[in-house]
Amino acid sequence: MPHRQGAKSSVVVAGGGIGGLAAALGLARKGCRVTVLEQAEKFGEIGAGIQIGPNAFHAMDYLGIGDVGRARAVYVDALIMMDGMTGEQVFYGPLGDAFRKYCGNPYAVIHRADLHGAFLDACRAHELITLVNKERVIACENTASGAKVVTAAGNTYEADAVIGADGVRSKVREHVTAGANDPLRVSGHVAYRAVLPIEQMPEDLRWNAATLWAGPKCHMVHYPLQGWRSFNLVATFVTDQANVGSNEPGTREEVLSRFAHIVPKARKLLEVPTEWRRWVLGDRDPIPNWVDGRIALLGDAAHPTYQYFAQGACMAMEDAVCLADKVEKTGGDVAAAFQAYQEERIPRAYRVVLSSRELGRIYHADGVERLVRNAWLKTKTPEQFYSSVAWIYGGNGLTGAGQQRAAA
Repeated sequence: MPHRQGAKSSVVVAGGGIGGLAAALGLARKGCRVTVLEQAEKFGEIGAGIQIGPNAFHAMDYLGIGDVGRARAVYVDALIMMDGMTGEQVFYGPLGDAFRKYCGNPYAVIHRADLHGAFLDACRAHELITLVNKERVIACENTASGAKVVTAAGNTYEADAVIGADGVRSKVREHVTAGANDPLRVSGHVAYRAVLPIEQMPEDLRWNAATLWAGPKCHMVHYPLQGWRSFNLVATFVTDQANVGSNEPGTREEVLSRFAHIVPKARKLLEVPTEWRRWVLGDRDPIPNWVDGRIALLGDAAHPTYQYFAQGACMAMEDAVCLADKVEKTGGDVAAAFQAYQEERIPRAYRVVLSSRELGRIYHADGVERLVRNAWLKTKTPEQFYSSVAWIYGGNGLTGAGQQRAAA
């Protein structure tokens, strides 16, 4: 595949989600020619709302879509935890000026499709990026001059490098971890998601906050979206159904039965949606290597995580920033860039993975553990809250003080 004039390296990205498009944009902005292969018939995102911390804004600024992302986001006033058994407020984390000054950027919520669309528009506008639909990568390998992938349609795409951004069940990961025991860890936690028009949201719960109601073996989250035209609702509970898939229809009856013990003020919200979609929650144990020669993993393909830290998309964007930075600093030496990328990203990304496991246990605490959780969180001051999240919200995929605000 010949280089376009001015392109430093050619890269094939498997997967056209937020992580794949962020990687494509970051690399193209460093002069690489990028082909993105997406298995769906068109580029788009399923799901509903996601939370984006300051580190996500740091990354979006580096990738050149910060202004667009800011325009589409809703800026919540606080992170709130309520005890679902009593209805009392357990934690209030203010996200106003003091938080923004401390972290360097705001905290916000956004519809996943709106964020994906910002990356998609930027990729479509970039002359070094080619987007290809209906191409599902089923295999990859290193070649004498780079790497290649093979798709289910029987097509082969060759380039100087391949990036696997193909999700939790990544085929590229299967290649990188060949022969290793690398199962998907099914948690037993299932998330039901719905988006409500604002007029269907109970007025006494229309809070400008990312609010979590914590109960034994369950919790629910709600926050506004799309300029306050809708509300995102996620109900998560522990189940013994290990075979639940992704984006399947869910039943209202199952949700209500799992939250029967929650206070009426919160439970009544779960009676509103007429349609639910459900996802199994899972992750994988950390692996010491994301790279095989000129093939590398990114996003959920590298470090799938539970959603409890709201960092899945954020970590994928950070990966993209780091990868682009390493390609630039190595002068286009892709193999060296990949090694430097994984060396930097593995400790941080897996800190999120392992911390998310523990956070899920805290959310679902019962008995004395629940009382301990509540007493601990009630005493946390705003300053202590800011300090406790500095490690996660202060970065964008680059190391070094102040680099989170670095311009591309």
